[in-house]
Amino acid sequence: MKKIYSLFLLVIVVSVFCVSCNNEWEDEQFIQEVSFKAEPNGQGVKFAYLRYKPNGTVRYDLPLILSGSTMNTHNRTVHIALDPDTLKTLNYEQYGTREEVYFQQLDPQYYSFPETVEIPAGECSAVLPINFTLGGANGENPLDEADKWVLPLTIVDDAGYDYKANPRKHYRKAILRISPFNDYSGTYNAPLYQIYMEGVDSPFQVSSTRSFVVDDQTIFIYAGVRNIDYLDRKNYKVFIKFTDEIIDHVFGKKKLEIWSDNAEKNKFKVGSEVPYYTINEEHDLTKPYLKHIYINLYLSYEFVDYTTVPGIELKYNVSGSLSMQRDLNELIPDEDQQIQW
Repeated sequence: MKKIYSLFLLVIVVSVFCVSCNNEWEDEQFIQEVSFKAEPNGQGVKFAYLRYKPNGTVRYDLPLILSGSTMNTHNRTVHIALDPDTLKTLNYEQYGTREEVYFQQLDPQYYSFPETVEIPAGECSAVLPINFTLGGANGENPLDEADKWVLPLTIVDDAGYDYKANPRKHYRKAILRISPFNDYSGTYNAPLYQIYMEGVDSPFQVSSTRSFVVDDQTIFIYAGVRNIDYLDRKNYKVFIKFTDEIIDHVFGKKKLEIWSDNAEKNKFKVGSEVPYYTINEEHDLTKPYLKHIYINLYLSYEFVDYTTVPGIELKYNVSGSLSMQRDLNELIPDEDQQIQW
């Protein structure tokens, strides 16, 4: 009798547990919210790398993600808008009152995007297609990278919409730092780049210098120690055009053409040695899908700094090499993602 009673009690307990259990994994465990996939860097921006195309349009797909533990069950129309207010806040947080180095909102002639994006039922992601025209209206006004161009975007939230925007700042917002590239642009290492000021024995040095796109064959850097955060940087651009003219068949050296667009004031002159570049390629020994491209530049020029000390010209002689390694993952079909930035 005791065994029968114990068995009966066990059946009752198991039944209670079975009744109380449900398939909770079939229910939504979180709030379904729409976010951008645009993780910002230390400056609060997401670099958008765009292959430079003369007189052409480059498409950039910005991902949208619908969070949650279950699949989306109906169509959702997500609304996207510009967000100059967040850009204003970011600029002040990054640079205070130094407005000359603020991020600048991209002019509408350089981009277009739809105001809404559909996330269909059965999908939890979509992309916002943004078309960039780096040549400007009719290709007559190329984007000048001397300014820090960004495109600030936000997901618009409204009680009448069929979705909820993620309230967290770095999910709901996307500030795209527009960064065109060609075969030669990027950050060059500068351990052998010597910058001499007249009357000073020891050279100034920089660890690296960043180059910016002018067109598909031309980049520019800033003279001497200057970089994009100098207030007078636009007066000291050094343009570098890569030609196919071979000047040394043994070492594969090709001629560079260099000049300044402000030579009348900064007195830019090419040095006595002909500027040149070399390019070498090889695949990684342990990762055969990874291709290394080595670009080396040799530059020689002089200029005067006429803005640091008003009324006084400081003469500089610059010579030496800049080097960059660009790594390409050939398993990735999209070129902007293929390059290991």
